[in-house]
Amino acid sequence: MIHKKLILSLAALIFLGACAAPTAMLGPAYTLTSTGNVLQAGFSYGSSELVTYYTGKTPMENVIEMTSSDKDNIQKKTLESKDFKDLVKNRIKKTNSILKTSNQ
Repeated sequence: MIHKKLILSLAALIFLGACAAPTAMLGPAYTLTSTGNVLQAGFSYGSSELVTYYTGKTPMENVIEMTSSDKDNIQKKTLESKDFKDLVKNRIKKTNSILKTSNQ
């Protein structure tokens, strides 16, 4: 009996495997097995589907696009700005003066 169920399950998996993206349920399946919370797994899957529906890209594609974009890299612009350099210089001077007074 167990062999029949196993064979039937494998056959269904093989024939129906192309009906949906195999990785679409990977995240929610991991969430379900690690936490045991069906609601949390459903929310994970639903939010992923909503992001894909509205943006046309998977959440991972959106993350890759946001991190690899050079034209809108705010962190790089901040580190290269004159205001940031002045702020760092002032902090270094202030810290040095504090250290000098505490060592005397």
